[in-house]
Amino acid sequence: MEKSEILILNGPNLNMLGIREPHIYGRESLEDIESMSRDQARLHGLAVDFRQSNFEGELVTIIQQARDNACGIILNPAAYTHTSVAILDALKLTELPVIELHLSNPHTREKFRHKSFVSEVATGIICGFGSFGYILAIDALARLIDSD
Repeated sequence: MEKSEILILNGPNLNMLGIREPHIYGRESLEDIESMSRDQARLHGLAVDFRQSNFEGELVTIIQQARDNACGIILNPAAYTHTSVAILDALKLTELPVIELHLSNPHTREKFRHKSFVSEVATGIICGFGSFGYILAIDALARLIDSD
């Protein structure tokens, strides 16, 4: 049976979207983004497993489980983008297409945000489009899945 579920995984502090620095991250809540993402995925005939965690180990476990349950991953790793070799290693072992996603453009921000461990394994990167980036990421991942 063909897998038709994508994992959309969100890292630390993204549960505070709409409250935390809205001039950088926007006014939509993570719940708003989840609803928008589910609607977009449905257009492609895809289901969504949408999650968020502030804990690196939990993110690693969820990524590992995606190997058996998902056909692709959209990951907004937030601060772990710049620090987590563990997330990089988990993504490698899934052997799934991965879209790295950021609401802001890390390359226009502080220098420490310019390095991404996730980029080393990501199929593609979408950044700087705010919540619309999730729509772009779903469309891109759907195309990648269809081309397999």
